[in-house]
Amino acid sequence: MILIGQYDSPFVRRVAIALRLYGMAYEHRPWSVFSDAAEVARFNPLKRVPTLVLADGEVLIESGAILDHLDEVAGPDRALIARQGPERRRSLKLSALATGLADKAVSLVYERVLHKERSDLWMERCTGQIGAVLDVLEADRAATAGPWWFGDRIGHADIAAGCALRFVGEAHPAVFDRSRWPALAAHSDACEAMAEFQAVVQPFSVNA
Repeated sequence: MILIGQYDSPFVRRVAIALRLYGMAYEHRPWSVFSDAAEVARFNPLKRVPTLVLADGEVLIESGAILDHLDEVAGPDRALIARQGPERRRSLKLSALATGLADKAVSLVYERVLHKERSDLWMERCTGQIGAVLDVLEADRAATAGPWWFGDRIGHADIAAGCALRFVGEAHPAVFDRSRWPALAAHSDACEAMAEFQAVVQPFSVNA
């Protein structure tokens, strides 16, 4: 398999971490959606990452769809999400909140870097949405016993949150106040201490 995208993307990173946790070998092509857009477009006309090229040439796009396939390959007993029921729905909701958080953080970067005239209203809206999601995730994580959201084993919700938190902390350090969200800060630290997270780290850069 070939994973396309740079590891400073929380979406690419969550896929890479899942691949490593599953023990699935892959080739990494750290193409930028800006400087390598033509290369990315050969596989994904949206010019977005992550993009995963399977061994038979089939191309998967969007992190959620990619992880769904990897879960199927791994099998229900190894999948990083419950097979069905309330736990699965809760995990999907938490993952959606975390990836939505990351998406808003990316929007803030684009507004700050790509636009000559920034919209203060848009930036305030994104910042407010980020804070609101962090509040919800903080309350949920603080109320959850155990090292991870669903017990002793890390899952997709944990990974999505960990990747999003690192991105927000690096891209917008003034937005993620660790003292305001201590449970999430501890969660982020636990994630980043894992070998699978440390193996796919790329410092955030607006010039990539």
